[in-house]
Amino acid sequence: ALVSGPIPLPTEKNIYTILRSPHVNKDSREQFEMRTHKRLIDILDPNPRAIDALMHLDLPSGVDIEIKL
Repeated sequence: ALVSGPIPLPTEKNIYTILRSPHVNKDSREQFEMRTHKRLIDILDPNPRAIDALMHLDLPSGVDIEIKL
């Protein structure tokens, strides 16, 4: 199987702004951000062994994999 990649895709950045105080002081705010990094690995002419190896990868928590055939 021919492999091209990993190709870095644009990083998705979500910023959330919340008030620090539950009542007053609207000037006092706190910002949190969550960044999602994506990579594309293109497998040309995949064989069943390569697909099976990808399906059984042990990934750390917080890391997801999506396989499109």
